[in-house]
Amino acid sequence: MGTWQISADLLARSRFVVSPRIETVGALNDLVRPSDPEGRALAAAHGEAFAAMLDAHPVRRAVLDHSWKPQWISDWLCLPPATGGRTFEQELDDVRDLGDDVMRDQLAESSPASGLPDVLLRDGLTEHGAQLLEWVWTHVLATDWARRERILRADVVARTSRLATQGWAAVLRDLGRDREWVGDGHLRINDYDLPSRVLPDDADLFFVPVNHRARWVGWLLPSRYAVYYPVAGALARVDAGAPDGLERLVGRNRARLLVALESPSSTSGLAATTGLAVGSVGDHLKVLLAAGLVLRRRSGREVLYWRTAVGDALVASGTQGPAPGSG
Repeated sequence: MGTWQISADLLARSRFVVSPRIETVGALNDLVRPSDPEGRALAAAHGEAFAAMLDAHPVRRAVLDHSWKPQWISDWLCLPPATGGRTFEQELDDVRDLGDDVMRDQLAESSPASGLPDVLLRDGLTEHGAQLLEWVWTHVLATDWARRERILRADVVARTSRLATQGWAAVLRDLGRDREWVGDGHLRINDYDLPSRVLPDDADLFFVPVNHRARWVGWLLPSRYAVYYPVAGALARVDAGAPDGLERLVGRNRARLLVALESPSSTSGLAATTGLAVGSVGDHLKVLLAAGLVLRRRSGREVLYWRTAVGDALVASGTQGPAPGSG
């Protein structure tokens, strides 16, 4: 199996970050080979314009055609973020900074055995790659980024809250298929029969959520590494499932919030997962707090809410507990 050997110091310094560039790579993947209903919907909505763009820019098409092979995504697409909190434009400059020679080597590694065509041997290669991502961002993601970012940040809040209560082993084994802490300082990143890679103690290690079934890792040797993982399904879409009795008792929206609080979450995180306005979420949480169904505490800049034992019992049964009014 493929593993990374990570020291305790490096793991302690690692961070969860949101990356608009990596989210764009996820959308690009959906345009090329959609893997779930949301990806197929995205491809249906933008596929015709995407194909027309590639027809008009054959070098971009060549870059795209040589960026994937079975079980492999080119390193330039998986380039780790330099840090969190950067704009798409700032992150796109990281691609340009690779330089043509490095990107060409990475495309050669992800290309068919026939090698690279002449069009990819010319100067300006990184700019063509950057323009490919820029088109996807501008035409597919930019207007939807606020929603996507809320979902990504809700996922980060939930996982960092779990880290505080359950530790790294619990968090790492929930980052998608074939990901888990296997002991002795090793993080399994895939199920390939590959030698373990030892990450330097002074490296940067990022965990990056994506609204896509991401199973990638990325690196910029020798010191930047990233694990990309799909947002939790419950965080991406929470609209189902409050018990009928619970909904009749506390109201539909408060029932949705109680169900969504399976793990600690912030007001903004709950807004992202339920689709309710932040102000409405705050008002409902005040009622649930006063009724003793949730508790709260501050964690850094966030205020986290979670269900009390009474709230857990109420969700489990849908039929008992105090009635805090209609929602």
